[in-house]
Amino acid sequence: MNSLRIIFLKWIAPLAILLSCSESTELQRVDLNGNAFGTRFSITYFDTENRDFTIAIDSLFNGINQSLSTYIPASDISRINNGDTTVVVDYYFEEVFNKSKKIYEETNGIFDPTIGNLVNAWGFGPENYQKALDSAQVDSVLHRVGFDKVRLHKGKIFIKFPHIYFDFNAIAKGYAVDVAGRFLEQNKIEHYLVEIGGEIRSRGQQPERNAAWQVAIENPNFDGTRSIEKIINLENEAMATSGSYRKFKIDSTGRKYSHIISTITGYPVKNNLLSVSVIGQRDCADLDAYATALMAMSLTEAKTFFANNKTLKGHIIFTDDENKLATYSTPNL
Repeated sequence: MNSLRIIFLKWIAPLAILLSCSESTELQRVDLNGNAFGTRFSITYFDTENRDFTIAIDSLFNGINQSLSTYIPASDISRINNGDTTVVVDYYFEEVFNKSKKIYEETNGIFDPTIGNLVNAWGFGPENYQKALDSAQVDSVLHRVGFDKVRLHKGKIFIKFPHIYFDFNAIAKGYAVDVAGRFLEQNKIEHYLVEIGGEIRSRGQQPERNAAWQVAIENPNFDGTRSIEKIINLENEAMATSGSYRKFKIDSTGRKYSHIISTITGYPVKNNLLSVSVIGQRDCADLDAYATALMAMSLTEAKTFFANNKTLKGHIIFTDDENKLATYSTPNL
């Protein structure tokens, strides 16, 4: 393999590309690939013992699904959403709940996992049915949204108003990336990169290159083709990307809607942002949630958020006043 070439190991959905090159000289490289959480995952790590953690990783992902997936009727989150007050949540649910509460407060409610009723109403939930909503219907659903209406105490969820619906999809993939990464660290893996559906966590370096891991942010190509917009170096960092240009619905009237729903208005967000990538030495779950929240902001609000959170790096792709593609990167990127 030519070490001077950038090799595309695989396209990873939805918004990042893992790049790698050259052969290992010391540690043994292990690649794990599969399906999880409705998308593909890719895990690369270097191990002197050449261990295969496939079964263990699959077990971890299954446990997260049984806790947090709204697509599994018997999962903890589904039972809670259906009014079961006997559920005692596990560690996965508790950690994601507490992270969500923190980011809900940091974003003034823009990130809100109780958005599930709105997600379902607009056709992005398990039922996957899109219908046109009028303002009265949207207002009615908004009354059942609000993380300030729920609390977690001794493993049980308490809800102030009935019919609140949790949906952790905007943070769950990033969280699963963290769980897999922590498992590798517990097994003395010092160099790895975990990716699930474009959410990424790295540790150490890419030993084959003796340099930082490289990933890439994609261009928002509406025709379905995929190409690189910007290459990012990661070393002991995570990255999450959220975008609006691929995931959308068409309702019964023929109108197209983004899957990014505003927790303030109750309507799909209409702005000029096409994708937001957040990079930092934080858990990928946090960055996943931030990226989703930023996609619901205006460009000015997103820039202000990064200016107020200088430990985070960001890259935004948007359309300018002439409807042409433009980009903004934080000064520290």
